[in-house]
Amino acid sequence: MSYAYLFIAIVAEVVATSALKSAEGFTRLWPSVIVTLGYGTAFYFLSLTLRDIPVGISYAIWSGVGIVLVAGFAWVYYRQALDLAGMIGLGLIIAGVIVVNLFSKTAAH
Repeated sequence: MSYAYLFIAIVAEVVATSALKSAEGFTRLWPSVIVTLGYGTAFYFLSLTLRDIPVGISYAIWSGVGIVLVAGFAWVYYRQALDLAGMIGLGLIIAGVIVVNLFSKTAAH
């Protein structure tokens, strides 16, 4: 269940972060509500993962996958292009998440 909770936390965080631009400094109601509910949901479900997965591993996966998904959303929705260095960096983040999950003895499997 911990990885299901982590997945929910990641999705909620990506939704919240993606809505930040539309919230325009919390001056627009509905995007601000999405941000607030999204982050609340993300932190709640992230806290549930910490019952079984160490905080460092949970946070590494949560933030790494979130970074890549938010960058992908911004690329598609806001047309924010990534240069070669950005793509290489995101690829390294993905590689890091994979290494942590496959080879770390501290990650819960």
